[in-house]
Amino acid sequence: MSLVQTLLRSLHREDVTECALATGRFPAARAADKWQALAEDAVSTDDILGILVALGGDRHVESIGEAPVSWTFRSRGLGLVSVSATQRGGEIRARFAVTQREVAKKPATVRPPKAATVRPPKAKSMKMKAISVSPPPAAPPELDIDRRQAALMLDRDADASLYGGLKKQSSTGNAAFAEIFSNARRAAASDLHIIAERPVLMRIAGELLPQGEPLAADKVEAMLIPLVPARLLADLERDGSCDFALADARLGRARVNVARQRTGLKATFRLIPAEIPTLGSLGLPEEVAKATKHHQGLILVTGPTGHGKTTTLTAIVDHINRESTHHVVTVEDPVEFVHPRKRAMMSQREVGTHTKSFARALKGALREDPDVIVVGELRDTETVSMAVAASETGHLVVGTMNTPSAAKTIDRLIDMFPPGDQAQVRRTLAGGLKLVIGQRLVPSVDRKGVHAAVELLTGTVALWNLIREEKTYQIPSLQQRGRSLGIIRLDDSLAGLVRAGKCSADQAAFFAESPDTFKAAINQKVS
Repeated sequence: MSLVQTLLRSLHREDVTECALATGRFPAARAADKWQALAEDAVSTDDILGILVALGGDRHVESIGEAPVSWTFRSRGLGLVSVSATQRGGEIRARFAVTQREVAKKPATVRPPKAATVRPPKAKSMKMKAISVSPPPAAPPELDIDRRQAALMLDRDADASLYGGLKKQSSTGNAAFAEIFSNARRAAASDLHIIAERPVLMRIAGELLPQGEPLAADKVEAMLIPLVPARLLADLERDGSCDFALADARLGRARVNVARQRTGLKATFRLIPAEIPTLGSLGLPEEVAKATKHHQGLILVTGPTGHGKTTTLTAIVDHINRESTHHVVTVEDPVEFVHPRKRAMMSQREVGTHTKSFARALKGALREDPDVIVVGELRDTETVSMAVAASETGHLVVGTMNTPSAAKTIDRLIDMFPPGDQAQVRRTLAGGLKLVIGQRLVPSVDRKGVHAAVELLTGTVALWNLIREEKTYQIPSLQQRGRSLGIIRLDDSLAGLVRAGKCSADQAAFFAESPDTFKAAINQKVS
């Protein structure tokens, strides 16, 4: 059965209020305020465009953008169906709802003619009882597009998130949240915290700043519960927390964690910029772009939590998307930046929505003919093992790790394996490790933004020998003399920000690995 027929059959049910499609998600129907999957496979943007054309949207698909575009069509046996679609980047969302159902006709009653009378003429004729003939079984709903009723409309409520995101802004709680979220955008905050019995907190230039008066627990719950996808409500009740991506055409995207704590609910929003960053806009060295030219190997982006690893990873993926015709498969938890179609073929998968785990997605990715595999976070041994294995079988693997420095990243990577497997891992990394990027976000002089201080550890024969011979403790020494190899120390990068007047010496020194080395780097260049 085609997906068009599946949608129409679902809308034929009296308990279904609407159906929805979204790029990279399962088709779903809303019944009794709960979403039910209609198929086992997620739909692509091309799938949705084909369905919209089939359902009367051939004149409207080219007009679909951030502002919702709507039209209607008539399905025989079902009635008048309204369609609303929006597009942001390469992601399309569409909703289908019956606005006027056809009234089912009553079954026809067939009365046979009176029986013929027999002689003698005065005898009364025999009357037969009326027989009710049941209609044949109902056929699948037949599409009958009424072109005269297919009018272009703008539905201002249609850009609300489809799967448990922002509902219509009629409720007081969601209207208040929208205002808080918009204020965070205008203040250029990187993170937004909404906590019961506390003021709203915004992280601006690395510093948490309170905004306004404390919020009551019931008001916070009214804001946050409607944001949680229906599939995660049970997880929130059982585990006390859940993670998801918020996507709204008015407010933008955010990575969200909702959790219960002593005073009630709290939520942390990592605000995602509307524009995808580039390597140049982030001020990253040319060696990062050069590393993406490798046809196989491992690239790691490292640093503490909240220091821009995902942003750098996104810029790397965007560079590959613009400069190559590779097939890029990303596995994220959740999907943050949505990459539009450029030169490369992009396949973005979200843990919990499109796959159960990082490891399972990586296993499946190897059968999807990928050139580049992007792992949102290398967090456990199974995921790291599959990523390392993929990096030596003709794939370029790019991932992030929460480690304090580039040198310690290698030790952390090896130590995640049992002692008996570490020798094999060292041999794999000795030749397969192409680049380690470590970074810190340093507040700017005016305290209105941040700048990235980057350390690079490039894959060279000297580095590979240290890994193979279990001499990773000598990596800091290699970094001091490896400038000609493209190696950049964190302290040198911090000193460069100070010399350029972007950051103060006091702020930069706070992130330096060696304050003495950092001061020497500044004075060395000034003299």
